[in-house]
Amino acid sequence: MGNFKGHALPGSFFLLFGLWWSVKYPLKYACRKNKNACYLGSRAGFQRLEFVEGIIKAVFALIGMVAEQFVPDGPHLKLYNYEEKHWDHLMNWQHATMYLFYGISGLVDIVAHGTNALPVAMDRMMLSLAVFIEGFLFCYHLHGRAMLDVHVHQLLLFAIFGAAVCIFLEVFFRGSIVLEMFRTSLCILQGSWFWQIGFVLYPPNGSPEWNQTDHTNMMFLTMCYCWHYAFAFLILAVNYTIVSWAVRSKVKQSQSMEMGLLKTPERDQESEDEI
Repeated sequence: MGNFKGHALPGSFFLLFGLWWSVKYPLKYACRKNKNACYLGSRAGFQRLEFVEGIIKAVFALIGMVAEQFVPDGPHLKLYNYEEKHWDHLMNWQHATMYLFYGISGLVDIVAHGTNALPVAMDRMMLSLAVFIEGFLFCYHLHGRAMLDVHVHQLLLFAIFGAAVCIFLEVFFRGSIVLEMFRTSLCILQGSWFWQIGFVLYPPNGSPEWNQTDHTNMMFLTMCYCWHYAFAFLILAVNYTIVSWAVRSKVKQSQSMEMGLLKTPERDQESEDEI
């Protein structure tokens, strides 16, 4: 959808997944170091999370495809206009194709973590491919468009291809907290930048339009892109700190309970000796 909602929708999806990962991976890392701290520290617990995550990803992708096809000004599954002899709403079709590959990634997650039919590493492989397809489509999405429009989408490509490479490395270095957090930061960056693109190209509520040919606007938005990434790192830092503190607190509480249980038999023995 070439409008504000068409950028807000994928932006919301990426932000939701990025925010979830910013809690999930620090929790997984902390529980790995303190296996008695939480139930989810077990391999089975995190496999269930991956399975549920796959379902949510597939549902989000289906919502995106339906929205791209059946909005009032959408193609309604019509690819070619035979009356006017031209392709019909190719921008919507490209967006729907992007959602399609994320939907396939969600289905692979479900099969890989719900059965033994696929190697577990296939989930990262398919997600890497889905992110690459997103960037590949955007590379040929900008022909003939205004200078500022092209620039804000080109900035998005850095986050997309960076995430694709990072996820591909996770196929071979699965469980690396550094790669997982890097991927999370790029996902949050994608989400927030999609929203920024919507505000720049399709200002809501009658806001003044941006000058598409002003070079200073390009300079500002490049700097703004860096601010978005700094904001993503801030979210990671806050969530990592909160999760680490919560797990450490639970570990201390468990140790205190164990010490209390150990002291009780000792007191009983002392009472018997006194008698």
